[in-house]
Amino acid sequence: METFTAIETRRAVKHYDPKHQMTEEEINQLMSSAMLSPTAFNIQNWRFVLARDHELRQKIRAAAWDQAQVTDASLLVILCADLKAWEKQPARYWRNAPKEVQDFILPAITQYYQGREQVQRDEAMRSCGIAAQTLMLAAKSMGYDSCPMDGFDFDAVGKLINLPEDHAISLFVAIGKAIKESSPRGGQLPQEEVVINDHF
Repeated sequence: METFTAIETRRAVKHYDPKHQMTEEEINQLMSSAMLSPTAFNIQNWRFVLARDHELRQKIRAAAWDQAQVTDASLLVILCADLKAWEKQPARYWRNAPKEVQDFILPAITQYYQGREQVQRDEAMRSCGIAAQTLMLAAKSMGYDSCPMDGFDFDAVGKLINLPEDHAISLFVAIGKAIKESSPRGGQLPQEEVVINDHF
């Protein structure tokens, strides 16, 4: 699918065929695409939890206000942020770069993140948001629909997936075969209201 078409036709779909299964090849293609999403300093601080176990999905659905797409979608991706990715062997993020680049970037990573917890969290959440959009557009181009979600009990889901202490959940993305078209767009603001040239 052409990129602009995928952007224009992507909608948050909540009704999926619960019998449809994605192939491992399709899932790998989706995740490989998501992993090409940009991150600051290339620290790749997103972590993608694929909730595949039926019982786990049922428990997550209970923690998500009983939203059907949690269990009915072919794939439920829980996007998590590793808040401390910046300090976990950062040389591996730049192992293929020339030495002079490594010598500049690696100290800069520490300087930027060390002691700045809010920056660590904000940056990780931005990374997950970008990856989520990549996932949704890739899914659309493959003939699938998707739904980004933050309507769930974050603490409860964290316990269900054994979320490490230095990680945070950002959002879900449900992906599958739609069985009901989404409603028409609720109403887009005019471009002149949201696009500002130079100054507010």
